[in-house]
Amino acid sequence: MSSLKPDDPRSIGDYQLLGRLGAGGMGRVYLGRSPGGRDVAVKVVHAELVRRPEFRSRFRREVEAARLVSGAFTAPVIDADPDAPLPWLVTSYIAGPSLEQAVVEQGPFGTDAVRRLAAGLAEALVSIHSVNLVHRDLKPSNVLLAQDGPRVIDFGIVRSVEGDSITRTGHMAGSPGFMAPEQVSGDEITTASDVFCLGAVLAFAATGVNPFGDGPTPALLYRVVHSEPDVDAVEDPALRDLISACLAKDAAGRPTPRDILTRVGSAEAENTMALPRLQPGPNTADHTRTSAPARPTREAAPPQPERPATQVA
Repeated sequence: MSSLKPDDPRSIGDYQLLGRLGAGGMGRVYLGRSPGGRDVAVKVVHAELVRRPEFRSRFRREVEAARLVSGAFTAPVIDADPDAPLPWLVTSYIAGPSLEQAVVEQGPFGTDAVRRLAAGLAEALVSIHSVNLVHRDLKPSNVLLAQDGPRVIDFGIVRSVEGDSITRTGHMAGSPGFMAPEQVSGDEITTASDVFCLGAVLAFAATGVNPFGDGPTPALLYRVVHSEPDVDAVEDPALRDLISACLAKDAAGRPTPRDILTRVGSAEAENTMALPRLQPGPNTADHTRTSAPARPTREAAPPQPERPATQVA
């Protein structure tokens, strides 16, 4: 978390702002405090988005839909004001590093931790899909490692930014390297698209690198559509097979989130709560990277910090 800057508001609605957690394509995110003293994440939309036609109505529909999502592995919406000069919404504050931050700073996860991560994220997708939402932007920076398990953030909100272009031919929405082929091609996006993104996220967690490599965006997107993912560094055969299935080019060939739960939920008779912990480092608030050099898999990590800065738009 960084200090508030002179151009930052000191309060939004009834929420006092304590510092900046980060920023993204939709707006800035602040650590806030509710009137009752609860820590929350307050997201304030960029001014340029408000000038887009019909943005407020789309944002309002997305907030209403997001309120329907309830699950152990998502961050629920607490409050919102689509009609404010700069629309905002408030979600639960998740005290934990992002998956991106954890892997970049401390290296890939071990096999058991990746299985637990897969179970938690699959359950989150079940909750999201059950209310007819598709996340569309599942990536390591949108996965927070809370003390009691992973949390998926920013579900469905991307539709407020992209609007009708989400499923219109010739347009795409998502993050290069963590997009399904149909997202890149501008074809119909379905719940299976989220499963492809999940496969890329799990590969990143297990290996420390994106399964489609890195480099210029056009080259990366070309490989997502035309090249097979590189998952050879995933040591466990069953986990490697699961990730490969999620990354199938044909959406119909991918497992559903419930299928994933069946494959990993009872493995090792462990729960999804004990994910690796991250000690805060110099890049705590940097969530712009989408890949990291491979590093030795860690077996243990320092205790969870009290309040790392993690939630970004």
